[in-house]
Amino acid sequence: MSEGQHNSLAGNPGLGVGDSLWQACIDQLAQELPEQQFNTWIKPLVARVSDDFSRVTLFVANRFKLDWVRAQYSGRIAGMLEKLYGQPVHLELALAPREQPARTYSSPSSTEISTVAEPVEISEDSAASTFKTRLNTALTFETLVEGTANRMARAAAMHVSGTPGQLYNPLFIYGGVGLGKTHLVHAVGNKLLADKPGSKVLYIHAEQFVSDVVKAYQRKTFDEFKERYHSLDLLLIDDVQFFANKDRTQEEFFNAFEALLAKKSHIVMTSDTYPKGLTDIHERLISRFDSGLTVAIEPPELEMRVAILINKARAESAEMPEEVAFFVAKNVRSNVRELEGALRKILAYSRFNQKEISIQLAREALRDLLSIQNRQISVENIQKTVADYYKIKVADMYSKKRPASIARPRQIAMYLAKELTQKSLPEIGELFGGRDHTTVLHAVRKIGGERQQMTELNQQLHVLEQTLKG
Repeated sequence: MSEGQHNSLAGNPGLGVGDSLWQACIDQLAQELPEQQFNTWIKPLVARVSDDFSRVTLFVANRFKLDWVRAQYSGRIAGMLEKLYGQPVHLELALAPREQPARTYSSPSSTEISTVAEPVEISEDSAASTFKTRLNTALTFETLVEGTANRMARAAAMHVSGTPGQLYNPLFIYGGVGLGKTHLVHAVGNKLLADKPGSKVLYIHAEQFVSDVVKAYQRKTFDEFKERYHSLDLLLIDDVQFFANKDRTQEEFFNAFEALLAKKSHIVMTSDTYPKGLTDIHERLISRFDSGLTVAIEPPELEMRVAILINKARAESAEMPEEVAFFVAKNVRSNVRELEGALRKILAYSRFNQKEISIQLAREALRDLLSIQNRQISVENIQKTVADYYKIKVADMYSKKRPASIARPRQIAMYLAKELTQKSLPEIGELFGGRDHTTVLHAVRKIGGERQQMTELNQQLHVLEQTLKG
């Protein structure tokens, strides 16, 4: 530590240097963080500083808070300690045991600043008495890349997390696989718990709810089942299409749904299709799903895909040049999960071969994926798939006929050709009977705009995209 920093930290005659280091850190955090966040997550932390100041151990009340502090604040705290001390500081997080007498950290002339317990092994049992939320604390609004594809869904989710039990109840989010629906529902739960730590929040997959219903019937424990689900402040449930053909499960979910709405608790659901598109689900349940706000998450647009790749590469301590991100984003179009898979391949290939990330390296790492794409998705394949779906002839795709029953599918095929292939507008126009590129541009803009407004069209496009991607 430099002399100036040492004097700064030791400036309070009532504190030891170790205490001063932590006190200076939390004083700085108090200025930088919103008051509610600081009081909820930072102020209750108890610190022990090693004799040589190179190690700081923070003790946290329970496992959920420990995971949250680690995910949201540990990097910031470690950086601030290093800045204040002038040298690297190793930060540890540990659970404080519940029944063990605490001892005071002090220097010979210090006042008591905090009490701490010995570090303990982190285990699920240590926090057994806390409510298990099943939330992934890394999935927050801060780590979600925003774009046109998810802007409305994200805004609605943010509103719910800030004022649960009021507008948009239930919130129903739908879209294809790997588009970020699960990330969004976890973000709602994490934000609510950050603001109101005492809230009872539960995230589950619909299959888990089915399993819980089965167990309750087998063990005759429906009182416990109802106590668990009917007492929540926020229920987050993924993939409700899995309730199809499960009558007893649907009955119990309907009861839980009604109980939660009656006590102004909030429900957020996800599905692969919009409510009225669900099959083998009771009509009264579908009407409940559709009674709040229904929003779609679309496949991410090019700029959003680029941002996702760059951000996720940085999270892996790697830098992806923008031109490489554009190359990958242009070739991996369907969803975030496929983007992540492509990124992992590139990073592994780069590290294994000890080469810097470049377009050529990305091309080599993704050669199997690019080969499959080039083989599967062609304008001709799109024309055939769309013609089959709308029951028209493939020849109608490049004919001069203009009735709506033909013109509409043709425009949809042009839109998909632009979205799913590398062809230029003039090239697409040529393959649709020698049409001008402005005709293709008009079709792309028209269908793209209507997709945002028309739920039925959006669902049809999802089906076509999934069919074409195999």
